[in-house]
Amino acid sequence: MAVLTTSIFGTIWGYLSFPLAFLFVLTVVVFVHEMGHFLVARWCGVTVQTFSIGFGKEVWGFYDRHGTRWRLAWIPLGGYVKFMDDENAASAPSRDALDRMTPEQRAGAFHAKPVWQRAAVVAAGPIANFLLAIAIFAIIYSIVGVRLTEARVDEVIPDTPAAKVGFKPGDVIAAIDGTPISGFNELQRIVGTSPGRSLVFTVKRDGGLIDLTAVPEVREDPGDVTGINRRVVIGIKGVRRPQEVGTRSVGPIEAVGLGISETKFIVTSTLGYLADVVAGRQKADQLGGPIRIAEVSGQVAKVGIEALIHLIAVLSVSVGLINLFPIPLLDGGHLMFYAVEAIRRRPLSERSQEIGFRIGLAVVLSLMVFATLNDIPILKKWLSWLG
Repeated sequence: MAVLTTSIFGTIWGYLSFPLAFLFVLTVVVFVHEMGHFLVARWCGVTVQTFSIGFGKEVWGFYDRHGTRWRLAWIPLGGYVKFMDDENAASAPSRDALDRMTPEQRAGAFHAKPVWQRAAVVAAGPIANFLLAIAIFAIIYSIVGVRLTEARVDEVIPDTPAAKVGFKPGDVIAAIDGTPISGFNELQRIVGTSPGRSLVFTVKRDGGLIDLTAVPEVREDPGDVTGINRRVVIGIKGVRRPQEVGTRSVGPIEAVGLGISETKFIVTSTLGYLADVVAGRQKADQLGGPIRIAEVSGQVAKVGIEALIHLIAVLSVSVGLINLFPIPLLDGGHLMFYAVEAIRRRPLSERSQEIGFRIGLAVVLSLMVFATLNDIPILKKWLSWLG
């Protein structure tokens, strides 16, 4: 009976770990993003009507002493901060609402604020996401330290770019394209973000240095998330013996610097992947939506809390970056409008902004549909579990 009970609870947790991990990860990232908007808005004297985690009908909420409604809603796929003079949750301006306001009310109106204050409020959301990621990475580095693994070749896989250009076991890679590397992890990162690009590897061999030029290629392996995992490789394996892998403790200042570097790497690798998709060097099927986030969250939750916290940092960077894209409806679109306003010394017409928001809505919905289509294999796997 005890074994059966344990098995039942294990099965139940296997199903619940996905939605619970997904809700935890996404709620933290969304809350920090919206809190960035909220805090800077309050600092600028903007009256905030609503702080919402989720969309749709309210599940639970309360008013604070400033009159802001804090709420949780049924659809946990984002959130928003709504100002007194917003026409909707996307912070589209409402000129009619402004015209009806008293001077006292206009003092708290977001769209009546100077353009630099509006830009600061909008930019604060993505910045908060980047700061969260930096803080998480810094804490992880402070606790775990930095892994030290020499970029030494332990094995060369036949019929790969490395084998074709002459890599040999025992080679130590000292630099790539003239830039020194610190270890095997850095080697993997550079190779992983350089599909189809010619890289010059400076290799230590027999007491001397030689240059080997290889072009990383994309290889497909079975994957846990979508069934296919695409990796960019040159075809070498590094040191795997525990005695040759070490760690180095780091102080708080260095940990913050490493957190900044880690955040920067995620930004540059994401932009590089998108550029590769446009250039045809990579496929776009690695882009995913909420279904993929839920799947990854559940898989990572099984590894442990450290991995789940790390996922929060990675997702936080992604959310911050995506929101900075110059698409109307996103934060980057608002910043684009404010930049035009700063140059013209007057805002765009309501008609122009309305058209922009409609275009932005169409783009965002199209991306959501595309991402959801990419997640169909995951959905099929979930449905197979049900029977």
